[in-house]
Amino acid sequence: MSLHTHDPSDATGRAWAVKASALLGWLTEIPAAALVVAEILVLLAGVIFRYALHKPLIWSDELASMLFLWLSMFGAVIALNRGEHMRMTAIVGMMKPRARAFFDMIAIASAVAFLLMILHPAIEYAQEEAYVVMPALEIPNTWRAAAIPVGTVLMLMVGLFKLAQHATTRDTLLAILVVAAIVGGFYALGPVFLKLGNYNLLIFFLFGVGVMVLMAVPIAFSFGIATFAYIALSTHTPSMVVIGRFDEGMGHLILLAVPLFVFLGQLIEMTGMAKAMVAFLASLLGHVRGGLHYVLVGAMYLVSGISGSKAADMAAVAPVLFPEMTKRGAKPGDLVALLSATGAQTETIPPSIVLITIGSVTGVSIAALFTGGLLPALVLAVALCTVVWWRYRHEDLSGVAKASWGEVGRAFIISVPAIALPFVIRAAVIEGVATATEVSTIGIVYSVVAGLLIYRRFDFRRLFPMLVDTAALSGAILFIIGAATGMAWALTQSGFSNALAEAMRALPGGAASFLAVSIVAFVVLGSVLEGIPAIVLFGPLLFPIARQVGVNEVHYSMVVILAMGMGLFAPPFGVGYYAACAISRISPDAGMKPIVGYMIALLVGLIIVAAVPWISTGFL
Repeated sequence: MSLHTHDPSDATGRAWAVKASALLGWLTEIPAAALVVAEILVLLAGVIFRYALHKPLIWSDELASMLFLWLSMFGAVIALNRGEHMRMTAIVGMMKPRARAFFDMIAIASAVAFLLMILHPAIEYAQEEAYVVMPALEIPNTWRAAAIPVGTVLMLMVGLFKLAQHATTRDTLLAILVVAAIVGGFYALGPVFLKLGNYNLLIFFLFGVGVMVLMAVPIAFSFGIATFAYIALSTHTPSMVVIGRFDEGMGHLILLAVPLFVFLGQLIEMTGMAKAMVAFLASLLGHVRGGLHYVLVGAMYLVSGISGSKAADMAAVAPVLFPEMTKRGAKPGDLVALLSATGAQTETIPPSIVLITIGSVTGVSIAALFTGGLLPALVLAVALCTVVWWRYRHEDLSGVAKASWGEVGRAFIISVPAIALPFVIRAAVIEGVATATEVSTIGIVYSVVAGLLIYRRFDFRRLFPMLVDTAALSGAILFIIGAATGMAWALTQSGFSNALAEAMRALPGGAASFLAVSIVAFVVLGSVLEGIPAIVLFGPLLFPIARQVGVNEVHYSMVVILAMGMGLFAPPFGVGYYAACAISRISPDAGMKPIVGYMIALLVGLIIVAAVPWISTGFL
């Protein structure tokens, strides 16, 4: 006999919620796609008028900044609707289906609770911004700041629809009651928290964030809840200030490069440019033992020089290479292990989103980071190729024909426009044609022209889904950056950053000890928190210490990015590893053993990069 009776009204309510969620998705996806297009056009117009016509558009940055915040919030709404906000599911994923579904409800209810908490401060913040006038556009800043309360309301609607459409009414109500009880309990203890001083840091940021992340609450919302609760319950700071820090993190104009490079990554796959690069490398190396594995490493290096998104890089390379590699006898587990390892290895290749983020939050020159990131990735590529050589030194190639020089030449000529794109992007930044933010628009125009006129591959039907995917991924990334910026500010205000600086400065061994501790810390943080939140949270705290102990900030950037990448792409917690498995359609279990050798190679390469600063700074 069933223990649970199912009310027919449950099914009716779920059907209504599914339809409402789909309608809301459609109503947010259209403006989000339009905003991506508008940003591309505004920035491209700025480049053309400044560089070609010598008549700078003084309003272009203000307009781009305003549209960017709206794009970020609409993207965050779409990501929530699709379930694409970054979360750590390693523990919840091991639970039985019923328990897993309940914790999914807890995660959504937690997000709804956070959105309810920030709604009034967000409205207040937008109203306060009416007193600030944009100098070039001559309109109140409320037009920009209103994106936050509007996005909050839309996300609230999404969260409520999701609660209504999943599981049974009983499970949904139980999840809401659990979250409400926890929130109520914390508010009741408010007077106690006011007396605890910096012990609150352990309660809210160590215990609170840790529990929420392990329970698969999306990382952005985990950070936001902890920060808002800390400010509201243990300090006398107005909660509206949290929204200001959130806006500061999300709205930094340098970060506008994030959605544009994500879109560029999708374009090179759609136009066949990525396939042309891979085909050339395969014709050159396909006949040697382990040749296609070397091609995978090389292709990820080249494609990463165009796209800023690791998911886009892997999605462009894996489908082209994996079928032929499997035909030659490569084991699926080794394929996904190497793909994941190359994801970590290529994190420093410009225009990596992590490079742009680190420049945004620490003030390190983006141009210097773009120049310094190439050689460290090459060192790690050599380390990976050494493992490939060892594993495939006895590979049977009796059925593989060597490409003739004519075939290699043809493949090279076809790939030249694609291979040239990373150099065009770097040259535009270094020569001052465009900023690191604007240069993506040059890459987009180049890719569109190459797709239409050279490769004759341009599927207009895919454009709208690509624009929406761009908005969703960007919204998820930028929402995390906003929440992490607020959390980093709260930690700084508490005096934690000064205590951390003193502890790190007191380490015996100076710069070497500082780098070693940083490597261990960022491997762990990259694994548990994802890469970007780890950078945003601890970058502003650790970079000043790096300068004090004599570590060059570009060198330090490369070390922490590579360490974070190792954590991000290493099982069992690294989200990047599971992304590689999803793209490859290979079981995560298959890659657990083969990836160990590649991770050891990456660690050796990272130690070399940390020990030899010239690798990061020699070409600055």
